[in-house]
Amino acid sequence: MIMKSSKTLDHLFASNRNWAEGMIAKDPDFFKRLVNQQAPEYLWIGCSDSRVPANEIVDLLPGELFVHRNVANVVVHTDLNCLSVIQFATDLLKVKHIIVVGHYGCAGVHAALSDRRVGLADNWLRHVKDVHQKHERYLGEVLPTPKRQDRLCELNVIEQVVNVCETTIVQDAWLRDQDLTVHGWAYRLDTGIVKDLGMSCSSIEEMEMRYKKTLTRYDTE
Repeated sequence: MIMKSSKTLDHLFASNRNWAEGMIAKDPDFFKRLVNQQAPEYLWIGCSDSRVPANEIVDLLPGELFVHRNVANVVVHTDLNCLSVIQFATDLLKVKHIIVVGHYGCAGVHAALSDRRVGLADNWLRHVKDVHQKHERYLGEVLPTPKRQDRLCELNVIEQVVNVCETTIVQDAWLRDQDLTVHGWAYRLDTGIVKDLGMSCSSIEEMEMRYKKTLTRYDTE
């Protein structure tokens, strides 16, 4: 007698079939087109958080958004995974926009801000702690905790935009006059709305200008 494991994922296979059948019912040629279609204009670099579904947030179909995700949407110059995605998207897919997207309520950002140990991921979140230390003046104790958390979320995105712009991949694309813009956004879980952080950059000079201007905003808030 074969015992059926309680750990099977039959319900997900059933959901997959229902989804596929539903897509075909709405558009009989959907999957036929999808097989031959990968020409996205956008690369999304976001958090791994399950509450932040990239395609759904911006209402794009499969094939329209290239995606890389990690804890706290960090871009590190030694992360060959992330760099490979950026290079593939920029050089092969010729995306026109790279969007770094953080989200308010990010557990990784909160752990870095509170110096809470979470395990192996502490080594990864060291990058967010570096952002915290770099911008301590904007995260003073006088701010209420929720405000400090939101602000570190935004500052982390801003710094990761800078990191993207400073990769050899993006700089080489700009040197050959490729149409490519890097953006910084923050997504709010409780409203579903994305906030533009004012870090849309199409050159190193523009990045430096927008970086200074964006940080100046926190001096007045």
